[in-house]
Amino acid sequence: MSSSLQSEVLIRAATANDGIICGQICYEAFAKLNAKHGFPCDFPGPEAASGLLSIMFSSPGFYCVVAENAGRVVGSNCLDERSTIAGVGPITVDPDAQNLGVGRKLMQVVMDRAASRRAAGIRLVQAAFHNRSLSLYANLGFDVREPLSCVQGQPRERNVPGCTVRAAQSSDIDACNALSRRVHGFDRGTELAQAIQEGTAKVVERGGTITGYASGLAFFSHATAESNLDVQALIASAESFGGPGILVPSRNTALLRWCLANGLHVVQPMTLMSIGLYNEPAGAWLPSILF
Repeated sequence: MSSSLQSEVLIRAATANDGIICGQICYEAFAKLNAKHGFPCDFPGPEAASGLLSIMFSSPGFYCVVAENAGRVVGSNCLDERSTIAGVGPITVDPDAQNLGVGRKLMQVVMDRAASRRAAGIRLVQAAFHNRSLSLYANLGFDVREPLSCVQGQPRERNVPGCTVRAAQSSDIDACNALSRRVHGFDRGTELAQAIQEGTAKVVERGGTITGYASGLAFFSHATAESNLDVQALIASAESFGGPGILVPSRNTALLRWCLANGLHVVQPMTLMSIGLYNEPAGAWLPSILF
């Protein structure tokens, strides 16, 4: 496609009113891509995608942008700014607007934003079967950090001996943040506080000490813990997983085998990528689809 056409792609700040059209594009883009490779769509329908993007577009914790070509919205992207590490996504491009450089421009804008705010690093999760996005992110400087398995189902084992799982409370935030800093080198306290308010966060205790927590057991939630035992207890406590499932680091074969042995199944392979600060985690963990 000519550079003149690429120059017609304009990026602007997203508004809540963009949620419906961007959600439709998001759903159609993922549905078409995933179906092509034999995987289910990440969203049950366009309404779910529109609802999610409308929330993100109006949230002060996110920087969101929309791409336009010839006055028509052709894509969007978001940057999660709730931590010292920024998370990218979902980035989507209208299937009818491929080869205009839309994806690269949407990525460059949020990367520039992260740099201007001096984020310590940027992370994203991409579908491992999508060669095009993998190539784009690699060309932009992202490194592959971890293969992931998106896992779904209902755990057969509902509790783990020696572990107590309960709803997280505001008074748990300091302990959870300290744990996250030990495992990852940074905390996600703002995200955790929001999850506690929404009633999705859990902590796991052993011997009366918090040894793990989860902002939720879902596609857009993360978990951090001292050991696999703690993550297993968190997973076992969930009656179901929100969205396509939870993301299990595939190299953690003991945890992945435990999931499979307990009735869970792999939905799709994914990849965690990063730029900037990345410490090899010193514990057990589940990333969210954002990072």
